[in-house]
Amino acid sequence: MNGTIHRSSSAKINDAAVKPIPSRLFSVDKAPSFEDFKSICSESKLVHYPLASKIETNVPIYDLPPFSSLTASQKSALQDEWYHILISGPGVFVTKNLYRSLALLEKVNTIYSNIIQQEKQNNSTKGDHFASSGQNDRIWNSFSKHCFQEADSFIEYYSNPYLPLISASWLGPHHRLTAQVNIVKSGAEPQISHRDYHLGFQTFESCSRFPKAVQVASQFLTLQGAVAHSNMPLESGPTRLLPFSQMFEDGYIAYRIQEFQDYFLEKYVSVPLQMGDGLFFNPALFHAAGRNESEGVMRSANLLQVSSAFGKPMESIDTLPLIERCWDGLMRMFKENGMSDEVKAVVGNIGEGYPFPTNLDRRVPETTGMAPESEQGILVKGLEEGLGKEAVLGVIRKMREDSRA
Repeated sequence: MNGTIHRSSSAKINDAAVKPIPSRLFSVDKAPSFEDFKSICSESKLVHYPLASKIETNVPIYDLPPFSSLTASQKSALQDEWYHILISGPGVFVTKNLYRSLALLEKVNTIYSNIIQQEKQNNSTKGDHFASSGQNDRIWNSFSKHCFQEADSFIEYYSNPYLPLISASWLGPHHRLTAQVNIVKSGAEPQISHRDYHLGFQTFESCSRFPKAVQVASQFLTLQGAVAHSNMPLESGPTRLLPFSQMFEDGYIAYRIQEFQDYFLEKYVSVPLQMGDGLFFNPALFHAAGRNESEGVMRSANLLQVSSAFGKPMESIDTLPLIERCWDGLMRMFKENGMSDEVKAVVGNIGEGYPFPTNLDRRVPETTGMAPESEQGILVKGLEEGLGKEAVLGVIRKMREDSRA
């Protein structure tokens, strides 16, 4: 190949013309097709879901019976429907009576209130996702904090067998559940429409570097859910949803574009929820928390984010000693060549590029980027600022300590 790679607009193999290899990336210079997006969202035909009690504004609603009354085949049939909804249906469904004990939810609400008051007394700064910081009450990692406050009610709450049944329908076994409480006050403004974790929390520049297959695969790594901890009439602004939008492949690029944002505001639907109901959706669905226009309703939800077991590497690598051994040589390389491709390659191999999982109380998310700084970002900054080895290691050690649960 004499050291040079040539890409031609067309090629010949055995004298037969073939098409050029398409780009692995979604274009950042050409906007995604708005007409295709509208077609997916407006012309998709809703498949009949026989186990749903009704379908409201394209959202299937399931009136859950007591779990013990279901046979194995009935559980599997429910999972089949939920899977179909998430992958090729409207992308969202409601589960009525997910929690039947309002006394349990009231007890848990009291625990949440105590946590919020304790954290306010500590004057901790709270970030938020896709909304202005401090506008609502947030509890990051409500899962762990609930357990620390009162293990008995934690056990009762998370022993709900519907949670793994629903999660496994999308993610399979061995998934990991995390949770964050969001309490939206009267008069609170809506979120901007968006897609969720993983790629939804990346900046546009970062997102655009991920190949098309990863953009599509991102939705299969998590399931988004919410348990209503208060009644949520429409005027309180329950989640705004755009059914079928999860099927638009370049949606992680598109949701940031004003034309798509405007269409969402024109076409979104919302479903009122009662205390104890659940809402579950594909993370690639265009959605947003609504404006709370009610008089006195504190819209409260425990937001569930369930992660696939496959989002983990095969081996454990401690990057800190690698950085310690390499820093002086890496700094010499940077001084000689600047931020060259070779320097970037070393940074990418010895530092973690992904800042999650983390502790969002201590590493406060910024509304614009959603993600705190990564080890790789710290290394790049250290090189550019000429920091010594101990200074860089100190920053990373602090980041690790702040990231602990």
